[in-house]
Amino acid sequence: MPAMRIDVHHHLFPPAYIASLVESEHYLARGVARQWTPQVSLEDMDAADVATAITSITAPGFAIVAPELRFKLNRECNEYGARMALDHRGRFGLFASLPLPDVERSLEEIGYALDTLKADGVGLMTSYGDKWPGDPMFAPIFEELDRRQAVVYFHPTTAACCGNLIPNLNPAPIEWPVDTARAVTSLLLSGSLVRFPKIRFIFSHAGGALPALSGRITNMMKTNKDLDKFAPQGIPAEFAKLHYDTANAFHAPSMAALMELVPVSQILFGSDYPYFTLEENVAGLGEVRINAAERQAINRGNAARLMPQYQS
Repeated sequence: MPAMRIDVHHHLFPPAYIASLVESEHYLARGVARQWTPQVSLEDMDAADVATAITSITAPGFAIVAPELRFKLNRECNEYGARMALDHRGRFGLFASLPLPDVERSLEEIGYALDTLKADGVGLMTSYGDKWPGDPMFAPIFEELDRRQAVVYFHPTTAACCGNLIPNLNPAPIEWPVDTARAVTSLLLSGSLVRFPKIRFIFSHAGGALPALSGRITNMMKTNKDLDKFAPQGIPAEFAKLHYDTANAFHAPSMAALMELVPVSQILFGSDYPYFTLEENVAGLGEVRINAAERQAINRGNAARLMPQYQS
C-alpha cells in the first residue's frame, strides 16, 4: 500500500466565494466549483488514499469583487476553511488567503490566520494586477512571513498584461505556467529568496514554465552585476531550494524537467482538485520512474517535513 498522501494543492469553494463567482458571472461559476462540498472531497480523498488535503482559494482569488469588499470575502473564506479543518480533524488543512494588494490588511490577516485560525501557511497568487511578489510593496508581507518561518504556497493567475491573448484559449494552459516562472524570477532578482530564507516556498504545477526556462534565465543573468547579491550560490541553487507540487504536472516530460531542476526532497504531491481528479494525478505519478522511497517522499514525507503537524 502507498503512504497516505498529503495533497498541498486542493481548492476550496466556500459558499461566499461561490456566490461572488456567480454574481461576477465568472466562468468558474459554471463548472465543477458549483458541485464541490467537503463531503465530496472526502469521498474522493478516500478513494485515492489521500489522508489530508491542504485547501486554498484558486485564481482569480478576490479580484472578482470590488477592492472594498475583498477583505471581508477573504476573511469569510479563511474562516470557512478553518472550520472545515476543525470539523474534519487531520483530513483538511488550510493555506490562508491574504487580501493583497492591500498590504496593511494583509498583515492583519497573517496574524489572524496563523495565530487564531491556526492555518498551516499562507496562499498567495503569482501576481496581483501588474505586480509580482518581488515588488518592493510586498516586502513587509515577506518580512512578517519570514519572521514566522511560514509555509507560503503560490498559485498562478492571469496577470493584467496577459489575458485573452489568443482567441478561444483560456489563460490557464499557457499564461499561468509562465506567470509562475515570472513570480519565481521576481523573487529571485529582487533578492527576496536570499533576504527571507526562513520562508518555505511552494510553487504549483511543477514550477510551471520555470524548469524549461531555468537554463536560459541562468545563462542570461550570469553577467548581472548584482548576481552575488541575489544568488550568492548561483541561480540553480536558488531554484533548487524551493518546493514544487505535482498538480497536473504528472506527465513524463514535466516531471523529468522538474527532477533535473530540484532533488526529490523538494517535490510535493498536489492534485488541483476538483479541476483534475485525485485518481488521475495518482495514476499519472504512478507512471513516473522513481523508486519507492522517492515516491513515499513525494506522496507524504516532504509535505510532513514542511508541516510537522502532519507527521503522525
